[in-house]
Amino acid sequence: MQNIDETTNRASERTLKKRATWITAMVLAGGIALAGCTTSTTEATTGSSTSSSSSAITDAATVSTTDSTTTAETISATTAAAAAFLATLTDEQREAVLYSYDDETKTTSWSNFPVTFVERAGLNLTDLTEEQQTAALAVLESLLSDDAYATVVGIMGGDEYLLENSNSTETSLGQYYIAFFGDPSDTSAYEVQFGGHHLGINATLDGSTDAITFAPTHLGVQPAAYTDADGNEVQPFDDIYTDAFAFYNSLTTEQQATLTSGDVSTCAPGDTCDFATGAGLTGADLTDEQKQLLLDLIANWAGMADEETTATELAEIEATLDTTVIAWSGETTYDMSTGDGISFSISGPNVYISFQAQQGSAGADVDGVTTSGWGHVHTIYRDPTNDYANSVTQQAATGMSGGGAPADGGTPPSGSSAPSNG
Repeated sequence: MQNIDETTNRASERTLKKRATWITAMVLAGGIALAGCTTSTTEATTGSSTSSSSSAITDAATVSTTDSTTTAETISATTAAAAAFLATLTDEQREAVLYSYDDETKTTSWSNFPVTFVERAGLNLTDLTEEQQTAALAVLESLLSDDAYATVVGIMGGDEYLLENSNSTETSLGQYYIAFFGDPSDTSAYEVQFGGHHLGINATLDGSTDAITFAPTHLGVQPAAYTDADGNEVQPFDDIYTDAFAFYNSLTTEQQATLTSGDVSTCAPGDTCDFATGAGLTGADLTDEQKQLLLDLIANWAGMADEETTATELAEIEATLDTTVIAWSGETTYDMSTGDGISFSISGPNVYISFQAQQGSAGADVDGVTTSGWGHVHTIYRDPTNDYANSVTQQAATGMSGGGAPADGGTPPSGSSAPSNG
């Protein structure tokens, strides 16, 4: 695993990493399938269209884009991609994928529980043709930075890996949904919601103010590392772990003691959270260098789009960093071969992040692969001042994350440290 002395250097080198060509690792066909794997042909009716994975892999391998650098560019590119996707849909599908901007469904239709527990909004990508699937993922690619898109693709590949290799009975693994709240536009606000079990992106884009926020969003991973069809090891959260330990290792022994004696908290998707900070290490206790390392860590959630959007979000967070509280529990070295992983929370006036190692596999064991602790993580990013860009207020979930009982045998996460999800 990681050499601890290298974490700070690796964190600073992240911007030099190239993102792999989109979908060379995966393609949608009855779920997200690893490239090169034998996948079944999925039929979806839009006229008489048929979805087949082989041509999508070939087409996707030729696609290469560069990041937008400004908020306006991201909004424009995402809006254009959304329009192209909507143009592939039938009238019935368009009606299913489009919601009013202030529809409160957006607060209860995403979760860190499986799709069988919490009904997602919009269209299930497994019900779409190959053309529609590709167009849907183009929306996500236009929205996200290269690094963020690679992380998301890695998360989706992990779910597919579990579907193919674990003993899980969760039939919804590998299923993802897309929905729009508000009509995609360069001049007004709308939200892109995309997610499944270990992913719940809520991105609000407002062309009238040139603003993008990802609050609230869920990023999760299980397993932490897996081997793709080409024999490459994929670690979707490696950047997050690298940044987390770069920050931890920058602290003095006294600072580390304060950090680990604090109160690690969670504020799950379905909670009407009070964002209590609790005890821990405060931003005022940090040097300028340590503050920057903390902001680098926060950027894994707040900085998922372009450079300008990231800079704007981090500036707002930095303005109140002195009163932001960080707490940590679990391991103190980045070595996934030992211990049960880490949990931490970052809670302040303009940011809330909960990173929780799940002490249980949720019935998704794979022989020789860690699917608990290090290998099973749920994270939540929220902004106490700007969840959903203040378009709606978070609704309290009912039942299990507002989704009721599982429809087809889903298994709730075992040992979850975030029991009130939504």
